[in-house]
Amino acid sequence: MKIMIGSDHHGVRTRLNLDSFVKSLGHEVIDIGPTSERPEPVDYPDVAAAVAEAVSNGTMDRGILICGTGIGMSIVANKFPGVRAAPVIDGFSAEMSRRHNDLNVLCLSGDMLSEATIDRLVEIWLNTEFAGGRHERRKRKIAQIEQEQMEANRKRDIP
Repeated sequence: MKIMIGSDHHGVRTRLNLDSFVKSLGHEVIDIGPTSERPEPVDYPDVAAAVAEAVSNGTMDRGILICGTGIGMSIVANKFPGVRAAPVIDGFSAEMSRRHNDLNVLCLSGDMLSEATIDRLVEIWLNTEFAGGRHERRKRKIAQIEQEQMEANRKRDIP
């Protein structure tokens, strides 16, 4: 699987560690964001947009985003067609985000979660399959709502 990992300044160390960890699980990784341990502040919307766009256009299979809470990154990522992003804080939400929602962008807190917890959440998320069935119907409804909103925005001349 091709996975893009991005972070702002809150998640540099976490992102660099995750790069190696995800590669050790057999995945191809593209890593974006600041590279020094004490970087200048980075605007999370820029990083989230780059990762979400790559997932949205199919260049990447999945994305992982790390900021202070994971919340800001998820807000930005969900602006892109076909992206289903959410902050995840425990094993249950990591599993259910995949099993029921087919989450394709995982958002994590670089400030509140330990490295060991993040590794565990990422491994659960990468290894959990989408259940399909009634969840597929709901996923299609989400895509339909997204499409209807894009069409309504086009009619109103909203980019």
